[in-house]
Formats: sequence, C-alpha cells, structure tokens
Amino acid sequence: MIRYILILLIVFKRIFRSHSSLLLENLMLRQQLAVLKRRHPRKRLGAVDRLFWIVARRFWSGWKRSLTIVTPETVARWHRAGFKLYWRWISCTREHVGRRRISKKVREVIFRMVTENPTWGAPRIHGELLMLGFDISERTISRWMRKTPRNPKQAKRWITFLRNHREAIAAMDFFTVPTITFGMLYCFFVISHARRRILHFNVTPHPTSSWIVQQLREAFPFECTTRHLILDRDKKYGLEGWTAIRSLQINPVRTSFQSPWQNGVAERWVESCRRDVLDHVIALNEGHLRRLLNEYVRYYHEDRTHLGLRQGYARSTIPFIQTGICHLATAGRWPAHRYERAA
Repeated sequence: MIRYILILLIVFKRIFRSHSSLLLENLMLRQQLAVLKRRHPRKRLGAVDRLFWIVARRFWSGWKRSLTIVTPETVARWHRAGFKLYWRWISCTREHVGRRRISKKVREVIFRMVTENPTWGAPRIHGELLMLGFDISERTISRWMRKTPRNPKQAKRWITFLRNHREAIAAMDFFTVPTITFGMLYCFFVISHARRRILHFNVTPHPTSSWIVQQLREAFPFECTTRHLILDRDKKYGLEGWTAIRSLQINPVRTSFQSPWQNGVAERWVESCRRDVLDHVIALNEGHLRRLLNEYVRYYHEDRTHLGLRQGYARSTIPFIQTGICHLATAGRWPAHRYERAA
C-alpha cells in the first residue's frame, strides 16, 4: 500500500513540473541508457560522456535526481580534473619569455676564450667581447663560463702525468671481515699504484697504532721508490702512524672526509677480494682468514688479469708458459680459477 502511495505522489509531482525540466531529465536518462547499451564487457564512460555530465552539472540544478550510473562525487571529481587540464592548456605559452638566448656564435667565442685563457675571469672576457662588438652582460658570461666543455686533450695530459708518477704512489687501508662466531677481524693492506701489487697485508682482531707502525715497517723495510702514501682519516692510525710514515721518507696524503673514491685503487682491491673470495667463504678464525688472503694475493699477483694493466698481471714479470693444450689447473676454493698450458 505504501508503495502505491509513493508512486501517486511522484506522479502528482511530475504533473506540476515544467516542460523544460522534464525534457532535461529525459535527455539525461537516455544518455545513461546509451552507455548501458554499449557492447563492452564493462560499461565505461568515455571523455564525451564525462563532458556531458560536467555541462549538465553546470546548467541544471536537478541533475543529481536523474544520475544513476555513477555517483555525484564522481562527476565533481571529473569537473576538478577538467579544470586542471583547462588551466594547464591555457598556461602553456609558445612565446619566449625573458631574455633572448645568445647566439651559438657568441657562445663559441666565450668557450674559446675560457679554454685558451684559463686565468681570465668574467670581467676580462666581458671587456674583450665589448671590444669585439658583442653587447652581453657580465652575469650572462659567467653563467656560460660554467658550461664550457672540458678539453679532452687536457684530461689526457693529466692521465699521462699520473701514469708517469704512479711508481711513487702507494695506498693503504683497512676492511673488516666477520667470522663464524660473529666476531670481527680487521684486514690491513698496502697496495702499489704502479702494478697494483699488494706490498703487505696482515690480519688482527685488535688494530692498534703500534701494530700499524710495525706493519708499515714490514711493508717498507728498505729504501723504496714510494714517495706518497694515500690513507683515509681513520683514528686507528693515530699520531704514531703518521710519524712512522714520515720517518720512512714518505709523504702521507689523507683523503677527505667520507670520500672513499679518493683512494680508488685500494677500494677496488677490497671489492675484488670480497667478490672473488670473501663473499663465498666464511672465515673461521684469524689464521684461517690469513691463509685465505695469502692464497688470494698469490693468485692476484700471478694469475688474475687486470683491466687497468691492459689484461696484464700485477707482477712486473710474467712467468714463461710452455705451449701445449690449455686445461684447468685447479678449480680453487672460490669461483676464481687458474688456467695454464700443459707441456
């Protein structure tokens, strides 16, 4: 009974509504029926459908009563998204704003002056350009000076300088290795930059400054060609280690704080040692780790090739290998293998 009463009330309400309101409601219901009749697995509202309801929301106050396929909040969200797209579209200007970009010719002149005259600053280059008839601000010149491409010839000269002096450079560092009993062992090593040779290494659970001094004496027992020793700012070295290095007629060169890349040769050896050995073996104790490192250093010097040495060996003299059939000598205790020719 209540249902029929509600139907009668709705009918009386429709009778007193205006003709335009009925037409709009009919239009919106027909649009939703068209969406539902589309032959798709899932009824989707396209961009045109969304635009239809956004316009209806703007021009008819009773649009919510005829909306059944989606919620009114969804239409409001579409309207906000369309508002963002509209303002993004009108904000995209194709006209150049700000100062005019200087020509490529002027930029090349600035780059040439910076390359040929490294001591010149922006005021000097600004004056030279004014004499040549280019009216550019000094601030613009300083901004383009920072974008000057590097001269590859200058970089090659620097690489040549380092290669000529690498015989006099060595580096030292520590790295830690956990044991099977969750202890910590410290590995100390000194590496030469010339042939990437390990001059000395040792293992200890308690690295003290006096222990480090003894390792330095063993690494440089006699007069050596090393004149510069690169090391980080580890507090384990202490004042005694600094004094011991100078007493060996070697200049200590400390890297900056938190800058391991400044001691790249040493860091590269630590990476190789971990990748070739330590990532595949669990150290039992100090003696076990020392034996592992001793075998790896021998392999590193005599068998392992190095990209930095043009696929050469760490030792300066390569042993003579007889011709014959190539076979695998030993599989090793880690993934590194030794290959030699059989007689």
